[in-house]
Amino acid sequence: MLRNPYAAGSFYPGSASALKNDLSRLIDSDAEKEDAIGVLVPHAGYQYSGAVTGAVISRIDVPGTVIIMGPSHSGIGKPFSVMAEGAWQTPLGNVPVDEGLAKKLIDGSDYLEADIAAHIREHAIEVQLPFLQFVRPDVNIVPIILTVAPPSVYVQIGRDIARTLKESGRHALIMASGDMTHYEPDTTAREKDLKAVEAMRTLDSDELARRYEDLHITMCAFGPVMALMAAARELGGTTGELVEYRTSGDATEDREAVVGYAGVIFKTGGEDPLVKLARETVETYVREGRRIDLPSALPPELREQAGVFVSIHKKGDLRGCIGTFEPQEPDIAHEIINNAVSSATRDPRFRAIRPGELADLDYSVDVLTQPEKVRSEADLDPGKYGVIVQSGWRRGLLLPDLEGVDTVRQQIDICRQKGGIRPDEPVELYRFEVKRHK
Repeated sequence: MLRNPYAAGSFYPGSASALKNDLSRLIDSDAEKEDAIGVLVPHAGYQYSGAVTGAVISRIDVPGTVIIMGPSHSGIGKPFSVMAEGAWQTPLGNVPVDEGLAKKLIDGSDYLEADIAAHIREHAIEVQLPFLQFVRPDVNIVPIILTVAPPSVYVQIGRDIARTLKESGRHALIMASGDMTHYEPDTTAREKDLKAVEAMRTLDSDELARRYEDLHITMCAFGPVMALMAAARELGGTTGELVEYRTSGDATEDREAVVGYAGVIFKTGGEDPLVKLARETVETYVREGRRIDLPSALPPELREQAGVFVSIHKKGDLRGCIGTFEPQEPDIAHEIINNAVSSATRDPRFRAIRPGELADLDYSVDVLTQPEKVRSEADLDPGKYGVIVQSGWRRGLLLPDLEGVDTVRQQIDICRQKGGIRPDEPVELYRFEVKRHK
């Protein structure tokens, strides 16, 4: 069967020439390529989300077969549907289904079934095909549509996909096609979506499911990315890297009700980008006496504003820790650079780090949420919240989840000592959370 285009002319250009022009603008053909287990890319119209998909595809060495999972928008067809034969048509030509792998995936899963109906009027998979054709004209696909289901079902589908690939000796890129928060203010969407991406960074399916539920994140990407994360873990994946994040407001300037778009690469190994920046900052400053030069295009997670603490350890012992309660710089990248230099050279408890020590150092970067005032000690938790104790202009801060600090009273006492606040002085209490990068 030939599956005819459904979204051409609406989600993306309907003519080959116009489509190639768009793709040549969205894809950086000169970008350095890397192997990936899988990717999350959005599936809105190219004018809204094409830049995010293009940024991801530019970075990937696309193999001959791509397994593409998208959510069901129509509700038609079987709940976990694989189009197991035929080809998909786009203005750039036909994309064959990898029929052998499709059959193996169906045979290896209790959930996946052969079905065509779910794919006929569905755009989630189709909008990805021109990107793949542009960089890999001979690409084959296995298209899968997933309906709403419990998280455990998505996880099992992902594990089944990984097992089938390993047992058959096949290599394929696994693509989750889906958008993030829908129709909320831009600031709210970004906050929720980046919390979801935090769980993706560590391939933590349980944490993503919890945040999806607790924060009411209206992401249609949930099912496909849950399956992708489970598959990636089984295939040796260790990290998810956020390549690009945007909202529809970036294209329309309407920030009142946006849709969020995240581009994430799932792969093995790799140093956390925040930790890498801290390490390279210290090494450059200690060896050369200058501050590191930042690239012109920063990853999304380094563009936000937040308070940041940079901690340096040498063979397990603290060697320096300096930070900012609230942001002092235009972005997290500059916050890290300033605090990394200070941790290495200006922590009054230690002498400045010397070049001969650099090989023995480990780094962590804590990104703080905005502190919020609390009514009493009952609102604190030393394992979850950091604390700020303030009396007038004096204040002391303590990060959460520190070894040997097990009670709220210990936290407050340490903060009083740091801030030079007497035990009997009245104080105001603030709490904050941190995302720890190691």
